Amino acid sequence: MKFKVILILLICFFFSQAVLSQNSSQKLDVTPNVSDLSPDDIIKKVETRYAVPGFSAFFSQVSTIKAMEITDSASGKVFFKRPDKMRWEYETPDRQTIITNGSTLWIYRPEDNQVMVGKAPAFFEDGKGFSFLSDMELIKKKFRILLEKKAENDNHVLKLLPREKTHDVSVIYLFVSTKTFEVVKIVTYNSYEDETRIELDNIQFKQKIDDSMFNFKIPQGVEVLHLDEQ
Repeated sequence: MKFKVILILLICFFFSQAVLSQNSSQKLDVTPNVSDLSPDDIIKKVETRYAVPGFSAFFSQVSTIKAMEITDSASGKVFFKRPDKMRWEYETPDRQTIITNGSTLWIYRPEDNQVMVGKAPAFFEDGKGFSFLSDMELIKKKFRILLEKKAENDNHVLKLLPREKTHDVSVIYLFVSTKTFEVVKIVTYNSYEDETRIELDNIQFKQKIDDSMFNFKIPQGVEVLHLDEQ
């Protein structure tokens, strides 16, 4: 289950890098006519909203394995810095930190006295970790983007359907605020109908985030596992 949580977080990471990678000089129109917006319109406004060097947010996550009727919950704080840096800090139920500086990926579990290490590019190649989400143009190539609902609880609901079948993702729902065009929730399903919901709250857009947050010094005595050997 922990590995599944990691994979879903990577999905969200690459989506966030996509929206961070746009031109920061654009200005946001926060008073749209909701009924007139197409999926492309919504995606463009999301790109504009996230046109900053980085952002942070509190997250809550619920993951369900349907066949086993198992549900796990987690929460914590996440930091992103474009183009390829992230830091997920789990606070509940177990402390762990997922960090990448774009080249190396660390997954540190202090309570297990363990850190998993891998090469980020190798781990994400060939679509692993859904790396196509790192580019909005690739999203349009890889997914059919539909407007599931114009507004639900003040959110646009976009439905992303993979153009090519995959066991890992069958559909992704993006909930986008009609007021701020921030992505406030991401819901994913795989071919087994397992569901993961991630909600983002208190999103803070930042001009500066120290690069040191996206590097990790392995503590002495910690067991080191290599992702390419898992």
